[in-house]
Amino acid sequence: MVELNINSKYTLPTGHEIPLLGYGVYQTPADVTEEVVSQSFKAGYRHVDSARAYRNEGPCSDAIKKSGIPRSEIFFTSKVHPRAMGYEETKRSIQSSFAQTGLDYIDLYLIHAPYGGKEARTGTWRALVEAQQAGQIRSLGVSNYGVHHLEELEAYIQELEKQHGEGKGGQISVGQWELHPWLPRPDIVEWCEQRGIVPEAYCPIVRGQRFGEPSLQALVKKYSKTAAQILIRWSLQKGFVPLPKSVTPSRIIENADVFDFALTPDEVASLETKEYSPCSWDPTTSHD
Repeated sequence: MVELNINSKYTLPTGHEIPLLGYGVYQTPADVTEEVVSQSFKAGYRHVDSARAYRNEGPCSDAIKKSGIPRSEIFFTSKVHPRAMGYEETKRSIQSSFAQTGLDYIDLYLIHAPYGGKEARTGTWRALVEAQQAGQIRSLGVSNYGVHHLEELEAYIQELEKQHGEGKGGQISVGQWELHPWLPRPDIVEWCEQRGIVPEAYCPIVRGQRFGEPSLQALVKKYSKTAAQILIRWSLQKGFVPLPKSVTPSRIIENADVFDFALTPDEVASLETKEYSPCSWDPTTSHD
C-alpha cells in the first residue's frame, strides 16, 4: 500500500488533483462556518465540501481568502441544489455560487441528488458542462446517484459527444455517497473503479451510531485510536475520499490525525459488512 499523508492526492480524469481527506460543512451554520473552516486549514485539511443547500458557500470562501494559503492549494466543492434541477435553474445556481463566493473558479461541482426526472438531470449536466468549458468549474461529478442514474448519465454524455464532438459531453470525475462499513455500496464503487471515478464518502463515521460495534472496538484498542479515526482510516484505505464533519476544534484535529497508522488488509475486510444501513437520506433508490 502506498503510504498516505495529509497532503496525499488523487488525480481526477480531468487531470486536476483532489486531496484525499476533505472537511465537510453539511448543516454547519453560516455564522460559524468561516471559523471552523479556518480551523480545518490549521489542522492541515486543504479540501472543503460545501453545497448550495448548505447555505454556507460564502463563509467557506471567506475562510479560503483569509487563510494565506494559495488558492491553487485548496480544493473547494459545491453542489446543485436538489430543488434547482434543470438547465436554466442550474445555470442560475452556478451564477449564484460565484456571486456568493467571489471565487475565480470552483474545483468541483456535483449534482447533489438525482431528483427531478431524466430531463432535469440531463439539463443540469449540460449546464455544468458549459460552465466547465467556460473555465468556471474544473471538474464535474454527481452525488447520491444509483447505478441506474449513472448509466443514464453515461449514455447522455455519449449522446452529447455524438452531437458536439469527442470530449464535449463532460466527464464524471467524482461521485459522492454515504459510504462506510455498514453501507459499502459494492455495485456503485465497482462502477466507479471501472471508469476511474473517485468515490467520496460522506457520513464516514456513521454519525457515531456504530462506535460500539465489537469489530470496531477491537481496532480502537489495538491502535489506541478513536472509533472515528479507525473509520476514516478504513475509508482512506478503501480508496475513498472521506469527508468527516465537526464543529468541535479538537475533533477537527482528531479526524485528520489518521496518517500515523495503517489497518492490515484483513482488518479492512473484517470491518466491512454486507449491511445496507444508511444513517442519512438515500436518493440512490429513487426512480423518477
